[in-house]
Amino acid sequence: MSNIKKFRIKSFKKTKSILNLEKVSLKYGRKIILDNFNLQLNNGQILGLLGPNGVGKTTIFNLITGLISPDFGTIFINSEKVNGFPIYERTLKFKIGFVPQYGGFFHDLTVYENLKAISEIAINNSNIRDEKINSLISKFELDSIRDIKADFLSGGQKKKLVIAIALISDPKILLLDEPFAALDVMTIKTLQEIIVNLQSNNNISIVLCDHQARDLLACVDSAAIISNGKVVAQGTPSNLITNIDAKNAYFGESFKIS
Repeated sequence: MSNIKKFRIKSFKKTKSILNLEKVSLKYGRKIILDNFNLQLNNGQILGLLGPNGVGKTTIFNLITGLISPDFGTIFINSEKVNGFPIYERTLKFKIGFVPQYGGFFHDLTVYENLKAISEIAINNSNIRDEKINSLISKFELDSIRDIKADFLSGGQKKKLVIAIALISDPKILLLDEPFAALDVMTIKTLQEIIVNLQSNNNISIVLCDHQARDLLACVDSAAIISNGKVVAQGTPSNLITNIDAKNAYFGESFKIS
């Protein structure tokens, strides 16, 4: 595996946190999903979430975006409590972008039409809209397929389109749910490079979860292992894979990142 993340940002203790989940609890019926859960994303950081199936990784994204509300606890963005804010305000006021595992685009619209549809909601000025669309099409190398309906794109092309759609509103926080799922090795490498470039070139703070642990650890600054509704271990990839709690909850004894 090539080392996509050639450096790790070390100065987060000196930087301001941009997103905090504090003592968040949520259950469905009798099933506890999150139990007094705490998580912090610092400005400019790429944070990975790992854990077994059903541990609540997608639920965390749904809480951050406002799709669901916690039973207890508080969600802060830029130190402001956002529990009461609806989805659209979290998108526009607090600059949250979300890339779901499935979908996230209009199947019967072309690449250009998808970007145009979302830009008309997020951007008032038509000239700025056009500039933004053309810039994203160029950035993600979608020029040759701009007039192709999204349903006919490859898995990697669809993922690029959905990330481009999420960037229309210039998010400061980008949430990526299973971005590497069902993709080939070269496409995964391309997406890893895109993710790191969004951090370094656009100063976007990113949270991603994926079951492809090695691919996730190749492009994050820090990762958290979630088990039984809590973060049981967190640290840089090299430190995390030697952590006994991380091994017991997720990695096992034989896991290596190279």
